[in-house]
Amino acid sequence: MLNLGFASSGALKILCLGAHSDDIEIGCGGTLLRLLEENRAAQVTWVVLGASGQRKSEALDSAGRFLEKAGRKEIVVKEFRDGFFPYIGADIKEFFEELKGKVSPDLVLTHRREDLHQDHRLVAELTWNTFRNHLILEYEIAKYEGDLGAPNFFVHLTEAVARKKVQILLEAFGSQRGKHWFTEDTFLSLLRLRGLESNAPGRYAEGFHCRKACY
Repeated sequence: MLNLGFASSGALKILCLGAHSDDIEIGCGGTLLRLLEENRAAQVTWVVLGASGQRKSEALDSAGRFLEKAGRKEIVVKEFRDGFFPYIGADIKEFFEELKGKVSPDLVLTHRREDLHQDHRLVAELTWNTFRNHLILEYEIAKYEGDLGAPNFFVHLTEAVARKKVQILLEAFGSQRGKHWFTEDTFLSLLRLRGLESNAPGRYAEGFHCRKACY
């Protein structure tokens, strides 16, 4: 098992990248809750690339809740147009270049490269273009396209952490509650499935795709 509770020097530095306002929470919210519980000095940069209006307010509220135990946090919410990321890629690429000059994370959490949502996929591609010498874990998001893969990296969660993740999601994102998939059973079922696949002692886990890991 890989211990993520260390950094090369000083506090653990984490960069979270999400295309939309609830992506980080859905994909790796439980992992963040666990890491921050185990690493109270951790420094987190949380970046949402496309959110405006109510969705921006929800993103800021939710990020604050998930990062409550961070030693230091920076929450960045941009307003790149939802659904159009590949067509405004140059502007988003410029932002990634600016970000590279500001943060040097030990761990990057981002979208999966094979994600069928065009915005998600572009974020994943730019993550790999920009952070070439970092540990990158690609999270997954269940959706209509049915593009879930077979993760090769799992973070075990207790039931309490799994339920806290889901609780924050349901409370923070009022704009999403009317969607048939935005439900407790959707989120818990995937966590339970990944827990089964990884023999998690607490029954729940988040799955990631790890393409390169060096020690």
